[in-house]
Amino acid sequence: MGEWSEIGKLLIVFGLILIGIGLFLLFGDKLPLKLGHLPGDIVYERGNFKFYFPWVTCLVISIILTLIFSLWRR
Repeated sequence: MGEWSEIGKLLIVFGLILIGIGLFLLFGDKLPLKLGHLPGDIVYERGNFKFYFPWVTCLVISIILTLIFSLWRR
């Protein structure tokens, strides 16, 4: 029975993550700061060439995922 309860917990966590992603996709355009267009993200344009690297966005996502997984381990 212990194995099934661990699988159940895992499915609940994945479900909550999917719900969070879905809510962000639905209501993300109403947020004051757009994820992917945060201050500090690098954009370089020259002629027909455009380089975009969202390093601040990557940092924010990394912090959020670190918090989620550290809470999940406890």
